[in-house]
Amino acid sequence: MDIRERASRARYDAVVVGAGPNGLAAAVTLAGAGASVLLLEGEGTIGGGARTAELTLPGFRHDVCSAIHPLGLGSPFFRGLSLREHGLEWIHPPAALAHPLEDGRALVVRQSLDATVEALGSDGPAWRDLFAPLARNWDRLSVDLLAPLLRFPRHPFAMLGFALPACRAAVGLARDRFAGAGVRALFAGLAAHSILPLERAFTASFGLVLGMTAHAVGWPMARGGSQAIADALGSLLRSRGGEILTGARVGALADLPPARAVLLDVTPRQLLAIAGDRLRGAYRQRLERFRYGPGVFKLDLALDGPVPWTAPECLDAGTVHLGASLEEIAAGEAAVWRGEHPARPFVLVAQQSLFDAARAPAGGHTLWAYCHVPNGSTEDMTEPILAQIERFAPGFRARIRSLHAMSTADFARYNSNYVGGDINGGAQDFDQLFGRPAWRMVPYATPERGLYICSSSTPPGGGVHGMCGYLAARAALRRSLS
Repeated sequence: MDIRERASRARYDAVVVGAGPNGLAAAVTLAGAGASVLLLEGEGTIGGGARTAELTLPGFRHDVCSAIHPLGLGSPFFRGLSLREHGLEWIHPPAALAHPLEDGRALVVRQSLDATVEALGSDGPAWRDLFAPLARNWDRLSVDLLAPLLRFPRHPFAMLGFALPACRAAVGLARDRFAGAGVRALFAGLAAHSILPLERAFTASFGLVLGMTAHAVGWPMARGGSQAIADALGSLLRSRGGEILTGARVGALADLPPARAVLLDVTPRQLLAIAGDRLRGAYRQRLERFRYGPGVFKLDLALDGPVPWTAPECLDAGTVHLGASLEEIAAGEAAVWRGEHPARPFVLVAQQSLFDAARAPAGGHTLWAYCHVPNGSTEDMTEPILAQIERFAPGFRARIRSLHAMSTADFARYNSNYVGGDINGGAQDFDQLFGRPAWRMVPYATPERGLYICSSSTPPGGGVHGMCGYLAARAALRRSLS
């Protein structure tokens, strides 16, 4: 049975393709404005990058992609919703982040700025000077940062205070602001979420955003797994009259029932395939030139106990960053950008089961860990990731009961938006940070009337914040559904 036969209406105000966080956000926003909405998902469950599954052993619930969600609380889209009524509960670990060092210590970032500053020693005052005004202004800054950058900011003075340090390279900012090697490494780990060489301009902005959210809203996880976020959004959509069809793969616009607006939660490659010859000229050429960034290699592990970190403070943190120094992290990220595989990759770890008993059977624990690799990499990074964890947690390997690995090819099969294992919907360097996916004042609108793109290939890019879908829906409401 095709999509038109399965749909309950012959015609909709809007059809949204793709039920990841952005597709869900677009559909929820449209339905909240009174539009009749059909949301289509090619897989058997909604969620996209916010799914949870038993990847290792029965009862061990692993987040397949996203795991920790500062922007699930901090984005303007999520702030406007009451998802607790739809089953979503946030868990805040005692610490947002821990960064162990080779001398056995760990630097810890807590939501309390005062507690963080005190623990950072002589670099604490510099941390306060950098992050206190940013965290205080998060509600204002988020409106401008999580939106297209090619417009005049709604809060220009707050944005100016952010932009002055944000336009710098992370390496330069860390060395200028902090005297100690440990705090420099801490900031480098935050900035490495950019998946860019840390010597590049604007990489400091990623570290600043993640640092300020840690203090402004925390880095929570969803009780039971990231799937709970998608399920709550799906429940909200249905309560607003929206319709969801799963197992409904879309190959062309002709597959869809008639609608005044079509929003696609896809990257440029899939947009071109689905739209066919409807997109032409300079816009099509720009999409054809769109560049995908490095990919990821990920491990999910079932453990028989907590990770035996040398620094016990790590057990307070939902997230742990592994890289001994600024220089090591920067060298690893630069190598990935050159198409190489670092022997000691920067590793991101989440240990949800320490704080959420629903993630594993009694006595068991889950661990989520990944590193960056070149786009389309075929290298097995299992051993380098395990070695990095063991380096800061001797005896860790003995606690592994089962292991599940995902390569770049596995990610691409899991979600067609993850081209070459790129989980961010395209490289976020200068050109594609401002012109994403093309240099347009309304980047969500295509030249084809009524056709929009609402994926992480639009501003503000990757992450579970819903803003790409929310802003695309707002554009559709103004242009096609008014």
